[in-house]
Amino acid sequence: MTPTKIFVRLVLFLALASCASSKKAKFEDYVFETKTEKQAYLNSYDKALKLWDIPYTEENIQTSFGTAHIIIAGPKNGKDLVLLHGMDATSTMWYPNIKSLAKNHRIYAIDFLMEPGKSTLTAKPLSSEEIVIWYNEIFKHYKLKKFDIVAASRGGWIATLLAIQKEDSIDKIVLLSPAQTFKFIDKMGKTTTALMLKLFPSEKKFGKTLKTFSTHPEKISPIYKRQFYLANKYAKSNSSMLKMTPFSDDELKSITNPVLVLIGDKDVINSDESLERAEKYLIHVKTKKIPDAGHFLTIDQSKIVNDAIADFLN
Repeated sequence: MTPTKIFVRLVLFLALASCASSKKAKFEDYVFETKTEKQAYLNSYDKALKLWDIPYTEENIQTSFGTAHIIIAGPKNGKDLVLLHGMDATSTMWYPNIKSLAKNHRIYAIDFLMEPGKSTLTAKPLSSEEIVIWYNEIFKHYKLKKFDIVAASRGGWIATLLAIQKEDSIDKIVLLSPAQTFKFIDKMGKTTTALMLKLFPSEKKFGKTLKTFSTHPEKISPIYKRQFYLANKYAKSNSSMLKMTPFSDDELKSITNPVLVLIGDKDVINSDESLERAEKYLIHVKTKKIPDAGHFLTIDQSKIVNDAIADFLN
């Protein structure tokens, strides 16, 4: 890594750490500062979840590190499919894709527990090893065997981490613009708006962030947009992203699962280099660049993405 990149990452870390440490929780919650903020966010979550527009159930299960919130949908006799969302996005983010995903699969959409959502952390921030333990407790609870995973952004990094550990029975994996998985983010200038939104949340900065990460922000539902904004406005700064580093050559080579990697052609998180590294080190991999799509490719080009996922999984 160049000295410039090291410096930028150090500044990013210090800024987030400073912001996080300046906030003192007024009640016992890892993510939110007040009960009012939390309730406002949960109300927005419930409204956004209705965008799924298919039958679903919500369940909470107790784990070693807190409560895991899982949304279940799709035919009971369908192949099990776990959905891992992107940072601050929650399981509601799948609203443009869920009808296609749930057509032939039994869906288990899991809210990550160290950020806004309905999973709640009761322990200290988790290490990578503890994240693996947490997800495997969920898989064990639902007796998931030979299941598929579709994962976006930070969720893609987690899915890759799980595949490397080999403590579960994952079958096929779909990585949608996985963050920090094959390479470091090198377009720091373009992602500055996201950092500034975290430090100083405002509607104006939020609008700029959406334009940075999406080629078609006008496609984003206002209902979901509201939830996503509140996640950035109310939640304590999410520094767990800083602990995510690209996987080594040997780690990637150890993954024997069939893997599909999709990125947008205007993605600020990934580039051709990401696909080249995936093709070089993943044993059974297919890659595709989605035209006219950014980091939010599941929204920017939902039909193309849905069809690509369905072809790969089915």
